[in-house]
Amino acid sequence: MSDFKEELKFIEKIDSVRYRIKKGFVPNMKVDGMIYVNDHIKSLVFEELEQYSTKGGTGGFLPAVKQIANVASLPGIVGHSLGMPDIHSGYGFSIGNVAAFDCENPESIVSPGGVGFDINCGVRLLRTNLFEKDIEPIKESLCQSLFDHIPVGVGSKGVIPMNLKTLDSALELGIDWSLREGYAWVEDKEHCEEYGRMLNADPTKVTDRAKKRGLPQLGTLGAGNHYLEVQVVDEIFDKTAASKMGVDEVGQICIMIHSGSRGLGHQVATDALTLMEKAMARDHIHINDKQLACSRINSEEGQDYLAGMAAAANFAWVNRQSMTFLTRQAFAKAFNSTPDDLDMHVIYDVSHNIAKFEEHMVNGRPKKLLVHRKGATRALPPHHPLIPVDYQFTGQPVLIGGTMGTCSYVLTGTDTGMSETFGSTCHGAGRSISRNKSRNNLSYTDVLDSLKQKGISIRIASPKLVMEEAPESYKDVVQVIETCHTANISKKSFKLRPIAVIKG
Repeated sequence: MSDFKEELKFIEKIDSVRYRIKKGFVPNMKVDGMIYVNDHIKSLVFEELEQYSTKGGTGGFLPAVKQIANVASLPGIVGHSLGMPDIHSGYGFSIGNVAAFDCENPESIVSPGGVGFDINCGVRLLRTNLFEKDIEPIKESLCQSLFDHIPVGVGSKGVIPMNLKTLDSALELGIDWSLREGYAWVEDKEHCEEYGRMLNADPTKVTDRAKKRGLPQLGTLGAGNHYLEVQVVDEIFDKTAASKMGVDEVGQICIMIHSGSRGLGHQVATDALTLMEKAMARDHIHINDKQLACSRINSEEGQDYLAGMAAAANFAWVNRQSMTFLTRQAFAKAFNSTPDDLDMHVIYDVSHNIAKFEEHMVNGRPKKLLVHRKGATRALPPHHPLIPVDYQFTGQPVLIGGTMGTCSYVLTGTDTGMSETFGSTCHGAGRSISRNKSRNNLSYTDVLDSLKQKGISIRIASPKLVMEEAPESYKDVVQVIETCHTANISKKSFKLRPIAVIKG
């Protein structure tokens, strides 16, 4: 059992939203940790640590604060090990952790735990020229149509024709495959992180088992916290940025799709972790937590994982693109129109779980880094060359999904975020209680009734999974966003509220 009061000596409050975890909090820290959290939600972060420390926690997951510190002990890390305001315990890295590793340092590592099992789990936002008054008369039938068009739930199978040969093409080409097959518009690609394709993807580094798991799942939503929501623009904070995204009025309808690489990505991560455990023994890599299994970036295991992870990321983009195609079909049918006439353009598509080579300033000079974002969103500032021409003056759109029945946000990247967090910000509300506790504490009928009272239509494959995703299971997304806005690592653009939800 550790002494919580002793541990607190290593945690220093910098300002109203920044807390430094100083070296010494755990052994071998090479850099400090930094957590962004305001007074409204800080207890959810630090109480978890106190309970673990004073009760002698022995569970599979360390508290998020300890995980942030353990990541700070990994070889080759630069800057800070960063915790976004939505952090909560995860496998190895906390969810909401950002960490960058110096590619010039031969000791630097890549860790699957810093990406997560759902590789390129991410969010896509489409706009329309429809308004809430247009949706309201047909909301129930539209909700049912979306549920019928898009396969959801555990074990759901996709409707996009696919065999092993075409799967390899999708893994290599990403959205370029969707374009070739007629499932995408050219401008969809322009409005995706990485333009919807990681060029270092190598399908031969994805095992047959992973491919077999992914083969039937293309164009499926999955279960857990994945969803498709029909949303209404509820409040606009930055009219210029919102207008650049095609959002000009409160009441306008958008569609948010949240999904990832399904079973394929999970298997890529599992396969890599097994190999890396052996590589660590060979290369004498010492870590504080065995869940931080990793390998040198330039090792065979490191390179193979990065190539397989990139292929899984491409699969996730093709997956979200396939659901975009199906969503456009459902809306066109419901309104007896065409997706083009309904202005169903992609505002942006961002990844929440990925590791990428990027250039950032470190100690006053540009460096090539491998940036791990796990439960965190890239948030590039205005004038950055990697964002579309449309957003050069406003910064990259950052899509933050709320919890089921609560609001979502669109933010933009900032220069402060670029210099402090490697151009990163939060990704959602972040769990406050475990899935198990949610199932035990909540009734699914109560959750569904609450959604109905808010005027939200819902279609769900497994009603009992609703408890796990109830708003009560998560931090207050408003305070998560306020923390990021106050810290100026991202800026509020507009807020969305759901009126129809499709879940697994």
